[in-house]
Amino acid sequence: MVRRCLHTRVQQALAEVPAVCLVGPRQAGKTTLALAIAVERESVYLDLESPQDRAKLQDAETYLERHQDKLVILDELHRMPELLPLLRSQIDRGRRSGRPVRQYLLLGSASLGLLRHVGEALTGRVRILELTPFFVLEPHGAPLEQLWLRGGFPESLLAANDGQSFRWRYDFLRAYLERELPLFTSARLPVETLWRLWTMLAHRQGAPYNAAELARSLGLDVRTVNRYVNTFVDLFLLRRLQPWYENVGKRLVKAPRLYLRDSGLLHALLGIRSLEDLLAHPIAGASWEGWVIENIAASAPKGTGLYFYRTSAGAEIDLLLLLPTGTRWAVEIKRSLAPHPSRGFHLACDDVKAERRWLIYPGQEQYPTSGSVEVVALRRFCEYVSQAVR
Repeated sequence: MVRRCLHTRVQQALAEVPAVCLVGPRQAGKTTLALAIAVERESVYLDLESPQDRAKLQDAETYLERHQDKLVILDELHRMPELLPLLRSQIDRGRRSGRPVRQYLLLGSASLGLLRHVGEALTGRVRILELTPFFVLEPHGAPLEQLWLRGGFPESLLAANDGQSFRWRYDFLRAYLERELPLFTSARLPVETLWRLWTMLAHRQGAPYNAAELARSLGLDVRTVNRYVNTFVDLFLLRRLQPWYENVGKRLVKAPRLYLRDSGLLHALLGIRSLEDLLAHPIAGASWEGWVIENIAASAPKGTGLYFYRTSAGAEIDLLLLLPTGTRWAVEIKRSLAPHPSRGFHLACDDVKAERRWLIYPGQEQYPTSGSVEVVALRRFCEYVSQAVR
């Protein structure tokens, strides 16, 4: 059992609000984390994908009344969103009675629909936290290169060997395409077409999103491509990195960039089975950039905005962080042991008035370089950004 970084934040949230909603992709470890919290207090756990547990909630109000003094954990809540008004009623009834506030830990694998329902039904009563797969600051014990190659899903990262890890990721992708996607979209594309779409997105890791180009290549209409891309984002499998722009008087690139969020899934789609294969593959640079971005996103304080910045003249910031304090950190990402910030990075930092300038590379030392840019290892930078608002 690896203690997740989010464990303490969930405990703290449960001490402050009556309901905590834990979201994230399937197999990231939400249930494991919830059960670890359950052993610390009197709890009841219900898996809403289990017919047996769903049957217990045929008279949900009576069942929840019987467990009013326990932490109630509802897994895969998006299967029964109709429970949310009842939870609100139960929470408010407990508050009015003067008894200890009833507590709920809600788990879900789809973001947009679940968050909308939770936000509408439990406004002022819930805190939403996202559990990502493993990232660099967690004590998983795997070398960083293994984390990059295999990705952060526990079953993949901690597999006995690279072959077993690859097979798990391949099966995971097939299961999502065959069984999960039909639950979240009304479109019904053949699995092989969806696999082609996934593979095309993998080959375009970090590239500007061009729905028309993807639609032409697949023989689909643009609305269908957009619908599936939105669903992949909703399922925490794809990141849509938005451009940052203000009235800076320049022609800016405004198409978002798409990244497969888990590097291991990216590599499985491209048939990359070993670190040697990865280092020799043309995708290595884009893969490393996306992996760095995901680790920073997982480490950053809640409320941090993540963007990229690029002008038509070539001024570019790979990742612009807008911290909750209003501070702007500009990040350039280079997979080189002798990195140098580009002229375009300096120009872009001047454009956005970045307070801190960083260059993340795969080495271990930290040192300053030209233009007040600090060269730093990924793990150290993630430590810095995680403490940025303390």
